Amino acid sequence: MEKIATREAYGKALAAIAKENDKIVVLDADLSKSTKTNIFAKEFPDRFFDMGIAEGNMAATAAGLAIGGQTVFFSSFAVFAAGRAFEIVRNSICYPKLNVKIAATHAGITVGEDGGSHQSIEDIAIMRVLPNMEVFVPADGVETAKIVSYLAEHEGPGYLRLGRSGQPVLFDDSYKFQPGKGVVMRDGDDVAIVACGLMVSIALEAAETLAREGIAAAVINMSSIKPLDENILAKYAKKCGAIVTAEEHSVIGGLGGAVAESLIKSFPCPMAMVGVNDSFGESGKPQALLEKYGLTATAIAEKAKAVLARK
Repeated sequence: MEKIATREAYGKALAAIAKENDKIVVLDADLSKSTKTNIFAKEFPDRFFDMGIAEGNMAATAAGLAIGGQTVFFSSFAVFAAGRAFEIVRNSICYPKLNVKIAATHAGITVGEDGGSHQSIEDIAIMRVLPNMEVFVPADGVETAKIVSYLAEHEGPGYLRLGRSGQPVLFDDSYKFQPGKGVVMRDGDDVAIVACGLMVSIALEAAETLAREGIAAAVINMSSIKPLDENILAKYAKKCGAIVTAEEHSVIGGLGGAVAESLIKSFPCPMAMVGVNDSFGESGKPQALLEKYGLTATAIAEKAKAVLARK
């Protein structure tokens, strides 16, 4: 299966969209080769600003440019964009609801050899708690480009979570992204697996495994963490009576937390979460880390069977 890193898709999409939208400006924190904003910089050097290793200043500058009427994208690694810049993002971007988009790359444990200090597994929780902030975790490169296009036109703050490693391509160019809408990738009526990012393709593998055991698992791509598709969650909770979430993020405060918060209001049912269990990551090969931290098709299938036993 073809693979492309979502950070690569972001860089290409941003440069392509900027040809039609001259209000787009891009800021980076001395990581443009890694975040792929260097693609934009080559095309539009007068609209690109390397802010150095100063994420707080970068966020404040982004706010100022947005007040001046620009559509601002700024990029760094997720651990820095969501961590170092948090107070400025909160008070100078989200509070006044400015037109700033944070495209944070190298999220999750598949950052690999950079180790636990650089593997952000908290950023979804940090960003989704902010009023006015929308949060998206694309499942592949195609969906990444569609979300970049949406953010370029949408007025207000946004957080786009991107990965370092290649991810399987699941969609084609006919795919239409809608904020606040989950996408059923595979239907089923025994258990619903709700996933985001890299874990969508792994959830589809888990559904294949379960099918061989006579279990019909639905797989829902929930790339829109905020706004969240509460209707589809209630529908599949009623239909299946069992939910498993899967994310390359802590089980605390991320997709799993958002789904649980939603279902407790509509249709509580047995539920389990696949993610990083309240620990930091470590240095290693991406696949080895996914296996060590239980972010695999086998782990999802086992959680699905366990939650089915609670129905």
